[in-house]
Amino acid sequence: MRDVKLRALLLTPLLAAFLAACDLPAGGQDTAQHQNQQSQTQQTRPPAQQAPSASSRDPQSGLRWVGTSELPREGTQLLRTISRGERFRYSKDGTTFGNRERILPRQGSGYYREYTVPTPGESDRGARRIVCGGQPVTSTAECYYTADHYASFRRIRP
Repeated sequence: MRDVKLRALLLTPLLAAFLAACDLPAGGQDTAQHQNQQSQTQQTRPPAQQAPSASSRDPQSGLRWVGTSELPREGTQLLRTISRGERFRYSKDGTTFGNRERILPRQGSGYYREYTVPTPGESDRGARRIVCGGQPVTSTAECYYTADHYASFRRIRP
C-alpha cells in the first residue's frame, strides 16, 4: 500500500506538468499570449496574405491545396510529362507508392504512383516527389506534392 501511495505522489506532478504542456502552443508560450500575437500578425498582414481558411483544404484528403504556379518549375514540368505519357528521368518514376505513412487517403494497393521532382544541384533523386492516384496513369487529377520525402503532402489543384 505504501508503494502505491509513493508512486501516486511521484507521478501526479509529472502527469500534471505533461497535461499542462499539451495545452500550450509550440515553443511553450502562454496560450493567451500566443492568441494575441496571432491576431496582431493577422491584422498587420495585407488581405492577400491572411491565414488560409478551411476552404483552402482538399475536402477528400484534408490536406492543404497547392497551385501548380506554387510548385517548383521542375514540378510543373513533371506534371506535363506525366499527362503526356512521356519517358521519365528516373527508373523508379511511375512505380507504385505504398502510402505507408498513411498521410494520403487510403486506397487499394497500386492506386498511387510516385514521381521524382528533380532538385537542381542534387546528385541523387533528392526529397521532392509528386504522387498521383487513379487511372489512367497519365491522369493528373489527383496528385500530391511533397518537398520532404513523404513527411508531409499538399494536394495539387487540378
